Amino acid sequence: MDTAGAMGHGGVFGGEHRRWWTLGAVSLGLFMIMLDNTVVNVALPSMQQSLGLSLSELEWVVAGYALTFAALMLTGGKLADLLGRRRVYVAGLVVFTAASLACGLAGSAEVLIGARVVQGIGAAMMNPATLSIITATFPPRQRGTAIGIWAGVSALALAIGPLVGGLLSEHVDWSWIFFVNVPVGIVAIAAAYAFVDESRDTSHDQRPDVPGLVTSGVGLFALTYALIEANSHGWGSTRILGAFALAAVSLAAFVVLELRQRRPMLDLTLFRNATFSGANVSMLLVALAMFGVFFYVSLYLQQILGYSPVEAGASFLPATILIAVLAPQVGRVVDRVGSRWLTGSGMLLLSLSLVLFARLGTSSTYWEILPGLVAMGVGMALTMTPTTAAAMGSVPRDQAGVGSAVLNSMRQVGGSLGIAVTGAIVAHVSSSSLAAGHTRPEAFMDGFQRGLEVAAVIAVAGSVVAVVTMRGHRQQLQTSTEEPAFQEAA
Repeated sequence: MDTAGAMGHGGVFGGEHRRWWTLGAVSLGLFMIMLDNTVVNVALPSMQQSLGLSLSELEWVVAGYALTFAALMLTGGKLADLLGRRRVYVAGLVVFTAASLACGLAGSAEVLIGARVVQGIGAAMMNPATLSIITATFPPRQRGTAIGIWAGVSALALAIGPLVGGLLSEHVDWSWIFFVNVPVGIVAIAAAYAFVDESRDTSHDQRPDVPGLVTSGVGLFALTYALIEANSHGWGSTRILGAFALAAVSLAAFVVLELRQRRPMLDLTLFRNATFSGANVSMLLVALAMFGVFFYVSLYLQQILGYSPVEAGASFLPATILIAVLAPQVGRVVDRVGSRWLTGSGMLLLSLSLVLFARLGTSSTYWEILPGLVAMGVGMALTMTPTTAAAMGSVPRDQAGVGSAVLNSMRQVGGSLGIAVTGAIVAHVSSSSLAAGHTRPEAFMDGFQRGLEVAAVIAVAGSVVAVVTMRGHRQQLQTSTEEPAFQEAA
């Protein structure tokens, strides 16, 4: 039986009110770790100039964090269910905060990328614990609203990251995008002890799945390495072909091991639920489509249009505001109508935003950029909350940590692969364009536009998956609080 936290202590900080203080406490840590997915994007040119980074090293600054975040998320979720969700969340906060300090002090590409990898370890411990704490704390009638706020905070952090990165890198120094995490992390640790009650899965004995961790981590790293480094070493080189082969073998071994383990890191039986499978595939595809956009639109705004870091970051504000306003409202709608058509519509809007971005040129005005940002903001709000609610509503409450970890792993895997895939397309098309005699800005735009067109197709595929797989759940809201909220049975 799962021991739920946040039960009554009376007064402003107890009972019904305490649940929302708990949500606020975990949202503070969530905001910090999600911000670090995109806060570096606008600061990349400053980092490049300061540390002499190559394009592939710039990609690793972003992808190294996202990849480690993804590879260890399942283990983080398992440990949260096993050892205690607050305990693992706080431990992750400590690791993340210390690694942020190391990032800010980094004087070379190797140290910066290494510290970003350690940041990813801390984030992987924290992220699944935040969602499983919410699932254990809120009853089904409130869980959609709580998850809507959680998803809104997550999406807001992703969207506001470029503005924060721009302000700090232009007016202070790029290192402060990491230093700022230190006081925030300390406050988040204190808030966790003050407002989050401990909870864990006590239904059966569990243990960390080391073989699963190793095979999944090696497979994801090898795949991302091959995609990012292929243009430097050649797609047919022994190194790149070997990396692809290692990825295939490792990921296949992971699946075989998980099917045979008594207590697997990833319970593959969860994927028998069509809604859980569809929500996770949708999350993978939306991240695959969108993470590369944050990376390359930031470079486009500064290197092609000549925006300052602050101007580039502020350019994302329309999307940021729409996400912040709409995501919690969408959570309430999910409680009434389900996730299927909201997610499908949201991903179509994201595809539209990518098409609009792909039509930009070397002299586009901000008014030509704005429609894509509006479509992106509404699309993100319509996608993230329903997808999260669908996934978490289709797993038993005792497995909330693992269910959360799977979903967030899909987002981070999609994000790291999205940066790698978009980068591979941009690099390949740009090289061909340069060889054809085009200028560097024209060559970049050729690759940029082709990359976004591919991402738009991926977003459409995600919309189709969501509509085909997700099922209605309104009838489930009358079930016992011991059952998962929003259970969308096939």
